[in-house]
Amino acid sequence: MSNVDTLFRPAELGKLNLKNRIVMAPMTRTYSPGNVPNDLVVDYYRRRAAGGVGLIITEGTFVGHKAASGYPNVPAFAGNDALAGWKRVVDAVHAEGGKIAPQLWHVGAIRRPGVMPGGDTPGHSPSGMVAPGKVTGHAMTQDDIDDVVAAFAQAAADAKDVGFDAIELHGAHGYLIDQFFWDGTNQRDDSYGGDLAARSKFALEVVAACRAAVGEDFPIIFRFSQWKQQDYTARLCETPEALSDFLGPLCDAGVDIFHCSTRRFWEPEFEGSDLNLAGWTRKLTGKPAITVGSVGLNADFLPEDGSANFNAAEPASIDNLITRLEQDEFDLVAVGRALIANPEWANQVADGNFEKLAAYEKEMLKELK
Repeated sequence: MSNVDTLFRPAELGKLNLKNRIVMAPMTRTYSPGNVPNDLVVDYYRRRAAGGVGLIITEGTFVGHKAASGYPNVPAFAGNDALAGWKRVVDAVHAEGGKIAPQLWHVGAIRRPGVMPGGDTPGHSPSGMVAPGKVTGHAMTQDDIDDVVAAFAQAAADAKDVGFDAIELHGAHGYLIDQFFWDGTNQRDDSYGGDLAARSKFALEVVAACRAAVGEDFPIIFRFSQWKQQDYTARLCETPEALSDFLGPLCDAGVDIFHCSTRRFWEPEFEGSDLNLAGWTRKLTGKPAITVGSVGLNADFLPEDGSANFNAAEPASIDNLITRLEQDEFDLVAVGRALIANPEWANQVADGNFEKLAAYEKEMLKELK
């Protein structure tokens, strides 16, 4: 088996069987007017499935709560029109031989008032904070928490009914679930605040409710990160022991696969080991793990100074990635910007056509193709 062939081994991850190890990473694109996936969105995902991707994880799709949406033209995952749009996406991806999961999302305090739906509804978060000490919105009551948990559960049930192959819960990057995890934005003095175990209560309720909604056999992916868009240096867990304590209850609640978001997949997570966050997650939980972070590119999408987003980058070697995959450090590999630049990235890599891979340019975000 050649190095490239390693990426194209089938993966049997519980009830989720994939033709290869390549995942399309979720990337917000804002091309759904009225929050409904349209023909452009259908073809965008269809092309990546036709291009050889094993599993597509959609851009963040907001659940049916009044404060869930934070950006214009982001697709909803609630309401008949939006779900009908997603059914068209699912059917198109399946027709090309791919699998697909929606990323279910609530932006929390990141919400920009005025964005529809929701209008002037302020951002909802554990303590009303968008960043440490920066109160910008509404501190959630128990009723608010219950409503959001129910909205995630409904979205999970709808995803299964529509025909998706799995769901991903967005618990990363300083959005709502992660705002509960992070002590910088969770200063509650009730059962949802305190140490990390207590701050995980909200996420555990979301996972458990989704599990109850979809049954035991439907795959649930959970995306988490140490870093936050509000603070790239933030960390939930400083040691492997702390990470184990954090992840164990999520496994018990119903997570099947962890999507471990890092900005650079090659960076070790803890001193004394070369394992990245996905590698540690797999080792500690025994659950399948997805790695992500500047795969196939020579620059990460978020610069150190926070001056830009989705940085331009040239194609880069994937030898290090392949070596780690061969060593079973992780199970799946999520590719982001390289798939915006190259819808056929998977097939091109399979054929060894590395010289034909296009560089990623920020101008590519100005259209959906």
